[in-house]
Amino acid sequence: MQHQNLLMIISNELDSLNKSERKVADAIMLDPEAATHSSIASLAIKASVSEPSVNRFCKRFNTAGFPDFKIKLAKSLVSGVRFVNQNVDSDDTVEHFTPKIFDSTINDLSLVRDTIDHGVVNEVVNRLIDAERIYFFGLGTSGAVARDAENKFFRFNLPVSFHDDVLMMRMLASTGRSSDVFFVISHTGRTKEVIEISEIAVDKGSTVIALTSPGSPLSSICSISLEVNVPENTDEYMAMTSRIAHLVILDVLATGFTLRQGPDFLSHLEKIKSSLKPTRLSKDK
Repeated sequence: MQHQNLLMIISNELDSLNKSERKVADAIMLDPEAATHSSIASLAIKASVSEPSVNRFCKRFNTAGFPDFKIKLAKSLVSGVRFVNQNVDSDDTVEHFTPKIFDSTINDLSLVRDTIDHGVVNEVVNRLIDAERIYFFGLGTSGAVARDAENKFFRFNLPVSFHDDVLMMRMLASTGRSSDVFFVISHTGRTKEVIEISEIAVDKGSTVIALTSPGSPLSSICSISLEVNVPENTDEYMAMTSRIAHLVILDVLATGFTLRQGPDFLSHLEKIKSSLKPTRLSKDK
C-alpha cells in the first residue's frame, strides 16, 4: 500500500467526523507539530474532549492508539509538506498570500501523488501507445492543459491535436473510430458540453479517457477514468492547483509513453530537441 500523508487523510475525512472527533481534528490541524509532542491529556484539554475521545479518534485513522498516531503524524511532517487549511484572506499581504499559494499547491500535489491509482495510469499509457490518433479536449482552464498535452505528445510519432472549441470537438467525436483516443480533461467533470461530446465519442466506439475528479458524471461514462482528487472548489474560485495537478499527470503519462518505447526512441526525441538549438542564444550571452 502506498504511504499516505496522515494530515491529508484527516483533512479529507473532516466532513464525516462527529462533533468530538472534529474538535480533536481541529486542535491537531491548528498546530500539527505541537500535537506530535503533546500528551493525550493535554490534547484532550486543548480540544475540550475526554481522553477516551482522543484515543477513539486516533484508532479511527488506523493507528493502535495515541502514541502510534503521533509517530505517523510526525512522519507526515517530516515529508516536508506543511499542511495548510486556509484560504487567502482579503487583507493578506504579499508576504502572507505567497506562501499560502505555494503551500496549498504542494499539499494538493502530495495528495494526488499518494492517492493516484498506478494501475489506471498504466492502462492509460497502454491505450495512448495503441492509439492511431489522439485528441486532447478541454474547455476554459482545461483547454490550456489540453494544449500543453498536444505539445508533449506530438513528439511521439503519431497524430495528436488539442481542441477547446465545442463545435469542433463535437464534430470530431462524431467521426471517431475505434482506433482513436479522446483524452478529455475536466476538473469538475460536470460541464454539460464535455459530457455530451464524450458520450458521442463513446457511442462511436472510440476510447475516451477522462482526467477528472472522482465520481464525477464524466468519470462514469468514459472508457477509462484517471481520477485525481484535488480538493479545489472551482465553482467559486479560479482553478489553481487542479490545473497544476493535471499538468503533472500529463508529465507522468508522457514519461510512461517514452519509457515504453525503449532506448531507440530517444534518438527521435533528440532530433526534435536539437532542431531548437538554432533558435536560442547561447547561455554565455
